[in-house]
Amino acid sequence: MNKRNLKISVRSLVESVLRKGDIDNRFIGFSRAQEGTNAHKKLQKDNMEIFKSYEKEVSLKRTFNFDEFDITLEGRADGIIFEDNSYIIEEIKSTNKELINIFEDYNELHWAQAKCYGYIYMLDKKIEDIYIQLSYFQLETNEVKSFRKYYKKEELEEYTVNLIKKYYDFCKISIRFKEIRDISIEKLEFPFNKYRKGQRELAVNTYNTIKKKGILFAKAPTGIGKTISTIFPSVKAIGEGFCDKLFYLTAKTITRTVAENTFNLLREKGLKFRTITLTAKDKICFEKEAACNPEECKYAKGYYDRLNQGIFDILEKEQLISRTIIEEYATKHNLCPFQFSLDLTYWCDGIICDYNYVFDPKVCLRGIIEDSKEEYIFLIDEGHNLVQRGREMFSAEILKSDVLKMRRFLKGKSPMLYKSLGKINSYFIQIRNEYEEDSKKNKFIIDEPKDLYVLIRGFIRNSEEFLIKNKKLEFYDEFLELYFKLNSFLSIGEYYDEGFLTYIDLENKDVKIKIFCIHPREKLKSSLKKSISQIIFSATLTPLGYFFDLLGGDKKSYRMKLESPFDFNKLFLSIIPLSTRYKDRDKTINELCSYLKSFVNMKKGNYMIFFPSYEYMEKVYDVMKDCKVKILVQEKDMSEEDRETFLNNFKENNMETLLGFVVIGGVFSEGIDLVGDKLIGAAIIGVGLPKVCYERELIKDYYDRLNSLGYKYSYVYPGMNKVLQAAGRVIRSEEDKGALLFIDDRFSTLDYYKLMPGEWSNIKVYKDKHEFQKNLKSFWNNNL
Repeated sequence: MNKRNLKISVRSLVESVLRKGDIDNRFIGFSRAQEGTNAHKKLQKDNMEIFKSYEKEVSLKRTFNFDEFDITLEGRADGIIFEDNSYIIEEIKSTNKELINIFEDYNELHWAQAKCYGYIYMLDKKIEDIYIQLSYFQLETNEVKSFRKYYKKEELEEYTVNLIKKYYDFCKISIRFKEIRDISIEKLEFPFNKYRKGQRELAVNTYNTIKKKGILFAKAPTGIGKTISTIFPSVKAIGEGFCDKLFYLTAKTITRTVAENTFNLLREKGLKFRTITLTAKDKICFEKEAACNPEECKYAKGYYDRLNQGIFDILEKEQLISRTIIEEYATKHNLCPFQFSLDLTYWCDGIICDYNYVFDPKVCLRGIIEDSKEEYIFLIDEGHNLVQRGREMFSAEILKSDVLKMRRFLKGKSPMLYKSLGKINSYFIQIRNEYEEDSKKNKFIIDEPKDLYVLIRGFIRNSEEFLIKNKKLEFYDEFLELYFKLNSFLSIGEYYDEGFLTYIDLENKDVKIKIFCIHPREKLKSSLKKSISQIIFSATLTPLGYFFDLLGGDKKSYRMKLESPFDFNKLFLSIIPLSTRYKDRDKTINELCSYLKSFVNMKKGNYMIFFPSYEYMEKVYDVMKDCKVKILVQEKDMSEEDRETFLNNFKENNMETLLGFVVIGGVFSEGIDLVGDKLIGAAIIGVGLPKVCYERELIKDYYDRLNSLGYKYSYVYPGMNKVLQAAGRVIRSEEDKGALLFIDDRFSTLDYYKLMPGEWSNIKVYKDKHEFQKNLKSFWNNNL
């Protein structure tokens, strides 16, 4: 077996070994990330003019050999100066602090990075001494303060090797586990006696796509076993060295649980593989009322002093690192559970998390994904959700009322900020005056708001010091929230291209300016490239070409469409051509309820009725509430506990009829797994069209111009996707049988009919209720 090589960046090494102290998320200047890059460029440009020999962004790399495994250290030095026959390694740091408060040994980690670069450079150049220069660039004044130290090779060798040895000792437990892991993967077999129809094909295509570092779009029907068919070959690929770890990305909490269960199934078959499930900060936090700083939260105070002990402990004992396990060890070691989970991702083979950790530019795991030297696979479950989520993640908006409210708070407290917000408010007033005369409309498309960017940058720049020095103000939290909104608006503006547009909304006597990501293809494609291979799969990637287009497919991408493994003679499929359009609902509601009663009275059991809106659901409930069946109604904004309670009513062997009234596209439309007779039928009312609104109309107009498919891209395809997801709740295993009722005359038209799965060849349109009842009765009696 070849000796394993562990790659790590200089920055990650330094932070892993030397990081100590508290978590402190109090404001310290979040615009520095953007302005810091510009500061580097400016100082590098100045240095190129000052020094005859100056190199910027110099890549450095060196492998250090140890007994059990090697460590390759790599990174980029900001600058290398050759002056008076001496080499100088420069590390540039941007700061908002006044330079008078920056002293030579201000931050050990800054020197540590530069010293590591210096040692590697000395080895490359075969030189015996070097200077290390640390330059601090003051973002507000553009002033620079530099410190320079002279080092012999022996000093930097001792320092750097000592850091690497500490990291080596820390990594031993992880490397040894990976050796055990790879042996277990080599022996691992598919966990079932046989593959379902199409399952082996999906697994083989997943493996080959990873091997070729490609992207696969897979439409795989419900029940085929998509989770195991993507995880199993991915684990095999990791064991064979094609990649280092996988991200299993989901849109909903319940599908994360399915992934956890799948890894547990493989562990029962002998797999040694460490996975972690990330939980949102607001859900896992121990001190929800406290801010993340050492003064308010005991788990933040001294966090990094205790972190490594906690990591050692959990890595030695656990492979499945779930929310419960994280909370247990975080409590034991007095650690912030959310930050602990993020720090543990470095040491895990699989990360199960929401889409936003990879795709959302505001919250993605840059330190884990972009700064790492590892190679990843992205397994994207229920990939049909990524289109709308992409639009949301790459959009941003500002309200005039928020700006004006904060300006009033600041009056007399900060003339500079008061003036900055005044300029932004005046911009909104100018926009409103320009458009409000058109009384027929309240929303208008405008050009990219570049002038607004300039005003916001001025406010952001002036806010930094105020936020740092005024943490006790009554309106501090509101100020910080506005700061983040404006900063997010700027960040999204950096992505602006032909896939975006800007509109203003003058409703409710307010002014909203929104940057709307109308075509997220290029943004999502860029995020996908953070991994070496991507598997995008769903039962409802329908039509496949639509998702291929919007999720970044190209000529090198693979696509596959699998047939369902189930016997569809066990599924009664019916269409009732009754209008459920908004204007017709009151006229057809009694006939609709009559069909629903016929549908559920033919056989006792559990059913779900999917409605296009809460309002429509309530109207139907008022008509049917006196029926002799139990009806559960989905409520708005149900908690996870409420959802679980709702689903627990759908029990096996139910001798009475239970109806679940739910909203299509909601929490019960996908990701729930009611196997067997926990759910024997579903009625889907309407074609699932998104509600007509300004943004949907913008999407329609955009794609009409782009490909003449505006109505389908904006309404039909997203709507039918929700319909098919809801329909997929009924047949979950080879033993299941059930009935599906589609109520809307549009289902029988060609545009919608051809979006139905090909295996639904036995679907029938019923215009006569007696024929419908007769055939449904025959189905349940004979299962024909």
